[in-house]
Amino acid sequence: MSLQTRVSYINRYREIAIAISKSGFGYIIEELGLDKVISLPRRLLICQKDDEVQELTYAERIRLFIESMGTTFIKLGQIASTRGDLLPPELIKELEKLQSHVPSFPSDNVKTIIEDALGAPMDEIFMIFDEDPVGSASIGQVHRAMLLSGEDVAVKVQRPNIEKTVRTDLEILRHLATLAESNLEWARNYQVTDMIDEFSTALINELDYTIEARNMERISKTHKHDSRVIIPGIHWDYTTKEVLVMDFIKGTPINQFDKLDALNIDRSKVADTLAKSIFKQIFEDGYFHGDPHPGNVSVLNDGSLVFLDFGMIGRLTSDLKNNFGSLLISLMKKDASGVVKSIVKMGVVPADVSMKKLNREAEIMRDKYYDVPLSKLNFSDAVNDLFGIANKYKIKLPQDFTILAKTLLTLEGVVSKLDPDFSIMDVAEPFGKALLLERYNPKNLIDFQIDELQQIGTELRDVTSNVHQFSKGLKNSNLPIEIDVKGRSQFSKHLDRVINRLSFSIVLLAFSIVMVGLIVGSAILGEGSIIFRIPIIEIAAIFAMGMFIWLLWSIVKSGRF
Repeated sequence: MSLQTRVSYINRYREIAIAISKSGFGYIIEELGLDKVISLPRRLLICQKDDEVQELTYAERIRLFIESMGTTFIKLGQIASTRGDLLPPELIKELEKLQSHVPSFPSDNVKTIIEDALGAPMDEIFMIFDEDPVGSASIGQVHRAMLLSGEDVAVKVQRPNIEKTVRTDLEILRHLATLAESNLEWARNYQVTDMIDEFSTALINELDYTIEARNMERISKTHKHDSRVIIPGIHWDYTTKEVLVMDFIKGTPINQFDKLDALNIDRSKVADTLAKSIFKQIFEDGYFHGDPHPGNVSVLNDGSLVFLDFGMIGRLTSDLKNNFGSLLISLMKKDASGVVKSIVKMGVVPADVSMKKLNREAEIMRDKYYDVPLSKLNFSDAVNDLFGIANKYKIKLPQDFTILAKTLLTLEGVVSKLDPDFSIMDVAEPFGKALLLERYNPKNLIDFQIDELQQIGTELRDVTSNVHQFSKGLKNSNLPIEIDVKGRSQFSKHLDRVINRLSFSIVLLAFSIVMVGLIVGSAILGEGSIIFRIPIIEIAAIFAMGMFIWLLWSIVKSGRF
């Protein structure tokens, strides 16, 4: 590290320390051990007696501190606002207020960045380029332009040196998180280092516009047959990590209700289109827009929607998608145990958590919504209650699920303003049921059981290999170890039970596969169950059933089932 770099790091540490003190948290500097990292005057280790600051809540002071520290801290704060499972509600509420009030940067910088990124002068790329940005944010700003081919485009340009600034801040923040975990119990409890690492990955991805462009194209494929949802097309010849060129589509922001009314646009239909498009992304593709706030959704004159800004994207694995479907159905059925099972399957539950207490929390939540009709169920309240349970019992949920929950909270907020009588639960219900039907499709069930058996086989091979290696090591090392296994017969019986149950499961699976395969095959061919005048399905069924009964009788007779 050069001398200039070290000096810039030290200066940034000092800026952070001063901002911490001004926010009324001066005592944390010493608790963090930051005073040992750099030389700081004693006055910074004491909370400043600013009456206005002292009257604020701790959450408000944290927000003010974050806003004073600029782009990196603000973006991390915005990402953290999605983690209701990790952070207390009062802090989440303040983090949601974070806004990037960043002025635009000069047009000379814009020109330099574009020409360096694309390797050509501006006049060889654009016929017209508006130097006044149409929008400015913490990472970049957007200009309207026209390509030489005559296409109207929006040009997103990254701020000068923004990646270097962000990476420096992230490195410092991780060091501070490590110091915090070493010195503060609450930091260890919240696992702040893991949180910083997780949030940092999301922020670094936002610095690469090619990732955003690929996100746009993927979600565009989800809606390729839906004329009411539009995703701007990408001009890849002019898109790099620092510059993103896409179709310019002018619409009315979805929260400008007066303009929508003046255009005679049915707000209820707009709400329906928005809700269905988000649920389609979630349930059908498992890849969805993670921040559908009003600034990122516009309405065209015909009522169709335009999605913008795909920097934050949620991804659902098949397991997470299934668990979310179960959670959704459990909420609809007021099934407390189903809610708990879904949470446990999705998250990492600490070993010391009492499942009895966890179920009791879910029952309290169920009672709260028991008599509430589905159309009147406030989804945001239910999600916040779920996050409250996860936070209380230190259940760490997957980041993508928290992005999903945040997306649905934002969605409900937008559609409730478009149409106060609109319920996103009514829209979500058929998607959730379709997901469950897909899960219980016989073919999918068989595939799942085969995967489970393959996993069991792999684990058994691993166990055999480990035992072999262990015994080999004992033999070669001549270790004087004597093993006295008390209750050998009980152990043997238990092992027999395990093996017999496994055999039982395999035969039962084989029986199911044979029967389902024959029935489905004959149904597809339309030739019934008679092949060469032989009732093949009936014979197969009798044969498989005979094997099943014989195995079951043998196991039961042995007394080791």
